[in-house]
Amino acid sequence: MDGQAQQSDTRNTGTDQVFAAIRQASSIPRIDIARMTGLSPATVTSITADLINRGLIEEITAQAPTTAQKQRGRPRVNLKVRGAAHLIAGMKLSDKAVTVAILDFEGNQTADFTAPTDVATRSAADTADFLHESLTQALKAADLKLSNLSGIGIGITGFVDASSGHVQWSPNIVERDYPLRDLMRTKLGLPVFIDNDANLVALAEQRFGLGKKARNFIVVSVEQGVGMGIVIDGKIYRGSHGRGAELGHTKVHLDGALCRCGQRGCLEAYVGDYALLREASTALDLQTKGNADIQMEYLLQEARSGNELAHSIVHRAGRMFSMGLANVVNIFAPELIILSGERMQHDFLYADGMIEEMKKSIVQAGGPPPEVCVHQWGSQMWAKGAAAFAIDGIAESELARAT
Repeated sequence: MDGQAQQSDTRNTGTDQVFAAIRQASSIPRIDIARMTGLSPATVTSITADLINRGLIEEITAQAPTTAQKQRGRPRVNLKVRGAAHLIAGMKLSDKAVTVAILDFEGNQTADFTAPTDVATRSAADTADFLHESLTQALKAADLKLSNLSGIGIGITGFVDASSGHVQWSPNIVERDYPLRDLMRTKLGLPVFIDNDANLVALAEQRFGLGKKARNFIVVSVEQGVGMGIVIDGKIYRGSHGRGAELGHTKVHLDGALCRCGQRGCLEAYVGDYALLREASTALDLQTKGNADIQMEYLLQEARSGNELAHSIVHRAGRMFSMGLANVVNIFAPELIILSGERMQHDFLYADGMIEEMKKSIVQAGGPPPEVCVHQWGSQMWAKGAAAFAIDGIAESELARAT
């Protein structure tokens, strides 16, 4: 590497550090950026001047100036990400609904949209058409156009390789190993970023929620299936080809119940909605109770009302779930576990008895067990995580062009 190239690479690294410090702090003076990054004040001043000129950050008055500052005529100035620099859409596709959140570059939500899906599973081409149509509706409702956006983030259930944009398997798409990101890029004419939805929930918690102050935490989401997002040392862990963090497909019973992934004995095959309804369908005559949501409500009501069969089904799901959480703690030793997702509105998965059972199954090495929190966000949580992922991608592209 010649001297000029090395200087440019060093400069880009410094730019990344400065921008990351500003975003992490929300609002910060230049001198504190220098302390956080280890860069010289002169370098920080040069980099921030370039970022201001390019419209990515802006100066704000930090607070009412002190008497000394008034006398010097220099009120304290902080730097923040310039929200108006970009507008980003995040989308979450599930078997029940599509959710859209529109965020500015700073992460402030400016609009949201939710619409039910008419079918749970589509071809990849139909999925792309449906996402496009849903985005168009969301933008119309927000009085925006596609040209107002700088990028799109998409979260989807299943095995997703975020680096290549391939959906290797999803219960919502017929085909396997399909390049959905490239298909959406061609259709929309914009940068598109796609990832597993549980990873994006973890990103949402890190950026906007309970994980803001934690460096190592786990998010476990329970809906139709069981997902997990892992944050290690402040970064999302995805594993090779995006196939890591699949808690729902860890095995809890040899040759056990059939999972929708095609294998047997997965945790999801005992905890997911479809698994509980499958087990209870005949004994409780669920076919006469309406759709899956109504059936699930009926099953839980029966369990609470003393129906022994319903209680045993639900209780076993809770025990299996506590076993899965204990395995997570024993492997990762997180400081925090966040339970989220639609099913968290019901307590059978996180009642005190289940959490205590988890604690009994973890290795006691002298330290305290992780804090377990339930965060019952609405469906917008997923879409906000997708938008945050796209914001990161747009920021990386912008900073790579820094002079």
